[in-house]
Amino acid sequence: MSLLTRDEAQTRSQLLDVQRYAVDLDLTTGDTTFASRTRVHFTARSAGDTFIDLNPDRLHTVTLDGTPLDPATLDGNRLPLTGLAPGPHELTVEADMAYSRTGEGMHRFTDPADGETYLYTQLFLDDARRVFAAFDQPDLKAHFDLTVTAPPHWTVLANGTTTHHGDGRWTAATTPLISPYLVAVAAGPWHTVRTDHRGLPFGIHCRRSLAPHLDADATELLSTTTALFDRYHEKFDEPYPFDSYDQAFVPEFNAGAMENPGLVTFRDSYVFRSAVTDAERCSRAVTIAHEMAHMWFGDLVTLTWWDDIWLNESFAEYMGYQTVAEATRWTHVWTDFAAGRKDWGYDADQRPTTHPVAPDPEAVPDTASALLNFDGISYAKGAAALRQLTAWLGEKDFLAGINRHFTRHRFGNATLADFLDNLASATDRDVHTWAAAWLRTSGVDTLTAHATGTGTPAAPTWQLTVDRDGTRPHRITVTTWDHAPETGPPTRRDHLGLDLPQDQPLTLPGHRPDLVVLNDQDLTYAKLRLDPTSWTTASATLATLPDPLTRAVLWNTARDLVRDGQLAPAAYLDAARTHLPHESDLAVTTGVLGFASRHVADVYTHPDDRPAALATLTALCRDLLRRTEGLSTEDWTRGQGGAHRTDTHPGLRLVAVRHFIDSATQPATLTAWLDDGLVPGGPDLDPALRWRILGRLAVLGAVDEAAIDAELTADPSATGQEGAARCRAALPDLDAKRRAWEAMFEDDTLSNYLFTATAQGFWQPEQTALVRPYVHRYYQEAPGLARRRGAALATAAGAAAFPAYAVDEEALALGRAALAQDDLVPALRRRLADQIDDLARALRVRDRQAGATG
Repeated sequence: MSLLTRDEAQTRSQLLDVQRYAVDLDLTTGDTTFASRTRVHFTARSAGDTFIDLNPDRLHTVTLDGTPLDPATLDGNRLPLTGLAPGPHELTVEADMAYSRTGEGMHRFTDPADGETYLYTQLFLDDARRVFAAFDQPDLKAHFDLTVTAPPHWTVLANGTTTHHGDGRWTAATTPLISPYLVAVAAGPWHTVRTDHRGLPFGIHCRRSLAPHLDADATELLSTTTALFDRYHEKFDEPYPFDSYDQAFVPEFNAGAMENPGLVTFRDSYVFRSAVTDAERCSRAVTIAHEMAHMWFGDLVTLTWWDDIWLNESFAEYMGYQTVAEATRWTHVWTDFAAGRKDWGYDADQRPTTHPVAPDPEAVPDTASALLNFDGISYAKGAAALRQLTAWLGEKDFLAGINRHFTRHRFGNATLADFLDNLASATDRDVHTWAAAWLRTSGVDTLTAHATGTGTPAAPTWQLTVDRDGTRPHRITVTTWDHAPETGPPTRRDHLGLDLPQDQPLTLPGHRPDLVVLNDQDLTYAKLRLDPTSWTTASATLATLPDPLTRAVLWNTARDLVRDGQLAPAAYLDAARTHLPHESDLAVTTGVLGFASRHVADVYTHPDDRPAALATLTALCRDLLRRTEGLSTEDWTRGQGGAHRTDTHPGLRLVAVRHFIDSATQPATLTAWLDDGLVPGGPDLDPALRWRILGRLAVLGAVDEAAIDAELTADPSATGQEGAARCRAALPDLDAKRRAWEAMFEDDTLSNYLFTATAQGFWQPEQTALVRPYVHRYYQEAPGLARRRGAALATAAGAAAFPAYAVDEEALALGRAALAQDDLVPALRRRLADQIDDLARALRVRDRQAGATG
């Protein structure tokens, strides 16, 4: 399959002006393919040759200006259009297109709960060709007229409002100018909740089996959506540019969501069928806000080529968090960003595959390389950079600049240069120099505080010097604290704004403080190092600092120290055991426990020390459970709806239960919970907790296939199917491992979600000896799987299916040898490069700890 290159896209864009597509889809032609008829109106600016993108199962007819073309000229996914004369043209293509089970193109899903079938498109980045013939690049925008034939009892959703004409025939309103990758269709017997807002129809949709759960959250979902919508209209001069706003929660979706104009698609795990924490509700609100921001930045104004993907994603990421903080009850959402999202950027930026937020165009020569940049740098680091830019520029000038950007490029395309010019027009500051330092460089700066007492006993002073290992300017907030253990928590003394690099040390009155916190409020993007006195004070007082964002910044510092081999993994676990029982912020608790479990206990800790690490985590979870004892049913229900309880937060109890399950080394307590159907003192075991317990019991060898089958009979839903696949693959049995491996790497029929669930179950820290032979097989077989099944499964194979718990030199050597192969699919190569670097880091952490204790 040919990749579209940047040079080809530029050439085609210079030649063509595309006005309109009429796309007719027939979804009633069978279970494996659907009929697609495309009529494209375009103008050639000069005589020349070009091609249209198409990836059919079978190509029937092609007609250009009334003259048939030979379907046999289709070359891979390119249909040549040669000898075009200057002027208008009409191209008609009729083909059968294949349904997908990998979340690409037109994905087809049959719900095991009720047998109903649902279809939806995911055309990003260059998958429009899987559904209709298209000049599939972002700067060839056009109007789209869509007609769909579907089974009579289905509803069809699209970018514009849809009308049913009877007999399953639907038409969608003509779109404004949009890029082909943003065209969207979702068809099936959807359950729908609708409202009107500001004169526009708003809808939320899910499959019928999830209807009770969507209905339970409909008020929150719609009120959050409309509040965000109103806030964006206060921020942006350009009104919402489309005729409706639908949000469809669709099955087996590869991403969190996709910003199709007028029809945003979300993974349907956001329709909560089991208990969730308020932090997870906040995360859902951020995703809603992120996708809505794209209606302006991405859909109204679209990048010209994929080197500027950060213009879409970094902006939406930043604006999503900021607007949730301004328009919803989750006013402290930047703590959630610091505690649970920003580390994605830090981790990605310290790997060999790092890249600038805004890479050079030459670094993104084709669509495959572009897809690799959808990572923690384009999202989390980019959002952090924009937050720093706003702190430096001022929000008023920042918004003025982006509003000029929208006005100048509405329904068109723009580049980084356009964006910077529009920002610069709204301020006297040197935006271009800032961008060169922040957007065109890679890596993480490190800021180290040095506090020195000066002056005299009668008139004490102290000096603050901040060393910067890096090249970027930083505007940060610094707070200082005094601590007298006998009088209670630390008290804040200074709250300073500081621009780095410093011209000279900052001299301040008073004695040297006990704690100096750099980047308090997390306004910049940098690793931090505390001076020794500050680290001692923070280690003793962390949970008592009054602001959760301050605590999140310090926990991130500890996280970086572990990853850099400067803090023992066991010391991090001990700190968590000391402070988390007193932590009042759920996002901080969740972030610390997640790192302690998934990284510290599972990867960074030597297998000989893992039982002690799990024992610490289990004891910590027991402490949290004791803290939340005595909640009434009313408390529990109210807490799931979001009432914030700092001392007895029901979400805290849920987090503690989850991590207690994951860290259990003996089955007795979990078996009792499963038999009783509840945790003593609550909560009752909903499907998510039951599958989580069963998964851990499978790892421990305390359940068998019959128990898994019985649970699946009780919960035959799609998530139940995934839970069963995960549990079966986790059984410590050679035959179970063989069957799971064959399903993943030989059968080629697993959907993207069932593949991932099976892979998650297969590799377990407790089972490294059992699955050792499969480490070799992974590197032998993953490349072939990636070539056969495409980018989505290549990504899954490089992520969930990677043997992350084989932390030894032999596994590292195998990984490096695999990377030396020339024919790796780019998506797999990128994932392997990241995973192998993480493996090398884990070995360094273990080796340094062994050296420290040897």
